[in-house]
Amino acid sequence: MEPGSERIRDGGQRSGSIYGVAIQGTGWVASAHLEAVRSDPRCRVVAVGGSSVERASRFCAQNGLDAAAYGRIEDLLADSAVDVVVLATPNDLHASETVLAAQAGKHILIEKPAALDTGSLDRAVQAVNAAGVTTLVGFVLHWNPLFDLICAQIQKGLLGRIFYAEVNYWHEVGDWYRGFAWARTRASGGNALLCAGCHAVDALRYFTGSDITALSALATHDGTAHEYPSTTVFVCELASGAIGKVSASLGARMPYQFDVDLLGTRGSVRNHRLYSRDLPGLQGFVEFPVERPDSADVVSHPFTGELGHLLDCLDRGVDTDLNLAATLNTHHACIAAEISADQGGRRVELPLT
Repeated sequence: MEPGSERIRDGGQRSGSIYGVAIQGTGWVASAHLEAVRSDPRCRVVAVGGSSVERASRFCAQNGLDAAAYGRIEDLLADSAVDVVVLATPNDLHASETVLAAQAGKHILIEKPAALDTGSLDRAVQAVNAAGVTTLVGFVLHWNPLFDLICAQIQKGLLGRIFYAEVNYWHEVGDWYRGFAWARTRASGGNALLCAGCHAVDALRYFTGSDITALSALATHDGTAHEYPSTTVFVCELASGAIGKVSASLGARMPYQFDVDLLGTRGSVRNHRLYSRDLPGLQGFVEFPVERPDSADVVSHPFTGELGHLLDCLDRGVDTDLNLAATLNTHHACIAAEISADQGGRRVELPLT
């Protein structure tokens, strides 16, 4: 069956079809998405979009792709072979490109963050809802082995009720980073949380199973050339009654670190270490030899699992666990933290209006 054929109204495709995937973007993360597509026999790359036809053609040639090359996303979305669009472009383009892709009837994998402000986020949600397309926002760490391990312990009840959660994203993002030119400004990067620390906000919500209802934040400059404060921390209240803390630093002089601490009424987790009163005889933490999300290199991130989840949902005609609407609270928290920090730590309630 040809790519793009047999699309059905519930957002999926009929069994046995091959999904035509377009990769919009030709940078570092686009290459990681390409490898994920290549690893799944249910899809193939049929189009690549770049800032120019020449850049898109060069990406195809460098990666041995037999795919159409486009310099305008409108032309890429007009390609009938395209069923799914991967938006791997700079952060400030994600929301507007989501609107265009939804209006074209394409399913969308949106690199995080999905938007940099509530207005563009709302417009993207409205377009997706009106089109009825399937979305997945790229919080790829959901498929990291450490996340799987922690979730398994929570589901077994070994932590009991989580009453405190803390997640930290510390990563020196400086001039060495190829994306620094767009990551450094508020207009294109947003803030430290939107640029990268949103992974930590998402993880806090994921492990607690709860939305953030209010937060207070502080931020500081750390000597890097970012035009916004590149270290931000907030404390928050969650709908479950738990409290939490998230920090993001793009100027930490240290290797990339992603730390998770969860305190529950029956036990606790500190990254890959577990203690629980429901495991008799324990005199300290049990340490699990598991892969942790402590690499900034996108090739080590589980994009294959992320894409597989999207395709599974398309096969079944259901939306993903990380659809655009499901990530609204994460984005609102990142934006609210900037508002709070700009006002000296004022408490901000969510959702934002």
